Amino acid sequence: MIRNRRRGGKSLLTHWRTSRISGVRWFRIAIFLAALGGGGLAAPSQAGPAHGIAMHGAPALAPGFSHLPYADPAAVRGGKVVFGETGGFDSLNPYILTGRAPWGVRAHTIETLMVRSYDEPFTLYGLLAESVETPEDRSWVEFTLRRQARFADGSPVTVADVIWSLETVGTQGSWTYTKIWTAVSGVEQTGPLSLRISFSEPNRELALIMGLRPVLKKSEWEGREFKRSTLEPITGSGPYVVDRVEAPHFIVFRRNPDYWGRDLGVNRGRNNFDEIKYEYFRDSEALWSSVKTGTVSIFNDSDAARWADRYDFPAFLDGRLLRGEIAHGRPTGMYGFVFNTRRAMFADRRVREALALSFDWEWVNQRLFRGQYKRIESYFANSPLGFSGPAAGREAELLAPFAKTLPEGTLEAGWRPPASDGSGRDRKNLRAAARLLEAAGWKIDGRLRVNPAGETLSFEVLVASTADATLAELWRKSLERLGVELRVRRVDNAQFGARRRNYDYDMTVNRWFLSLSPGVEQQKYFGADGRTEPGTRNYMGVVDPAVDAMIAALLAAANRPDFESAVRALDRTLSAGIYVIPFGYLPADRIAWQKGYARPERDALYGWRPEVWWKAAE
Repeated sequence: MIRNRRRGGKSLLTHWRTSRISGVRWFRIAIFLAALGGGGLAAPSQAGPAHGIAMHGAPALAPGFSHLPYADPAAVRGGKVVFGETGGFDSLNPYILTGRAPWGVRAHTIETLMVRSYDEPFTLYGLLAESVETPEDRSWVEFTLRRQARFADGSPVTVADVIWSLETVGTQGSWTYTKIWTAVSGVEQTGPLSLRISFSEPNRELALIMGLRPVLKKSEWEGREFKRSTLEPITGSGPYVVDRVEAPHFIVFRRNPDYWGRDLGVNRGRNNFDEIKYEYFRDSEALWSSVKTGTVSIFNDSDAARWADRYDFPAFLDGRLLRGEIAHGRPTGMYGFVFNTRRAMFADRRVREALALSFDWEWVNQRLFRGQYKRIESYFANSPLGFSGPAAGREAELLAPFAKTLPEGTLEAGWRPPASDGSGRDRKNLRAAARLLEAAGWKIDGRLRVNPAGETLSFEVLVASTADATLAELWRKSLERLGVELRVRRVDNAQFGARRRNYDYDMTVNRWFLSLSPGVEQQKYFGADGRTEPGTRNYMGVVDPAVDAMIAALLAAANRPDFESAVRALDRTLSAGIYVIPFGYLPADRIAWQKGYARPERDALYGWRPEVWWKAAE
């Protein structure tokens, strides 16, 4: 048995008292959830082995299903495809802190115990594991391996490989893996092909997270340092192997003709190409040029202005390049100017609301994006997880203990980003913004606003891209009318990352990609520890007991209705804090592809999935 000795054998309350979140806060959250009858704390009841596991409820697909709904089992196998990326890479180990590895390594060569269906909010089906078992409270999870599972060199995937992989990645991997490992109290082999993982935290998502951990070949790493960045390929069990590498320019994956899992239901209609190549380009314009010349086969185009104006070149006009939109049901996530509330000037919510009023999104959207974007209304908008109207039912129950500390109107309509008249100088919004600044103590003194200490309302926006710099420059002109000074500081990617890790900025730009099944990552995004702990994604510095409680509630929810209520309450609470001035989003993925490539008629709930495309026969 391999145990995490720091947590092994501790009681729930002992763990809460010693966790990175303060014991007082977790203790109050525990009492709060218990008083509301929160799910996830019930006594265990044994469930039998199953072919899949859903975060809430039961998997949609029955045992023995033939293929995933968004994959076509009649897809043509063969040919090659080229995808484009910007930047470069200098490592082939995607699980460690050092180096930058192509995402294709984990997508094509390394497998996990289970695989996700992107047609359900969060459901996993067996891949290396033929079955999964967990009790009602999900205090442990047990996986049974498939006898036929093999690594690319033909050696069997064993329980020892799985346990070694879990422990190694959990203790030596990047933050994503090591943070979760602290919730594992023990791992033990329970049979020739089975293992059990026990947890020390009441988090229903952990059983699924363990099912998505990479499985590596233990013997390959004997005498080899796992944390050292290298361009030596990792032996995986996936459908492809690394064929050719020229860092930082390209990497080629070749189909393994002896791939063990080709005929599994989760794989039929997926992994259709014989060869997959990723070309790396110095910037987005160089990548776009390669799309136009046909070097790149399939391209996800997220540039609204380009989609509207720049498809007038020969390859598109004569039909060699095609394009289309793939609708999705993903939440909008959040993308916009982020206030660093660690800075005194942004600690006052009235100042944040005033600056949000001054940003004329409607004008920016028309001027830069031809009006193609929709405004982001909240963190989980465009999905059932986004709040709407007055809080009611379970959502209202969860928020009731915090009613006196929530901003006014939060439980009623909630806060939405203000709309403008689209003129670029909406006087109504600017007058409202001026009143808020006055109330917060920022008076006009000559050209600029000053506080009683004589300090000017002046701040810097840290950006790394031309697009974000342009947005900030346009906003600067509106702020001048309010007597607020904005400066734009553009830095390279390395400096941008370093300064953001240490929260060294007044304001920055960030995008949080959020799913239909948010989980423990919400602590990294918005948990109170991020106020002081470097390297989280709590870039705004939010520290709010209501936010912590809603994250705890969604992690403890035992059923989908309670879960959705908790996420809506989190969405409402974060929005009310006005930590971000939102930009816009596209409700569909926009894909351009060379003639001869095809995809299934039915798309996934999450939108574009490149692994189900194929190259039509010549």
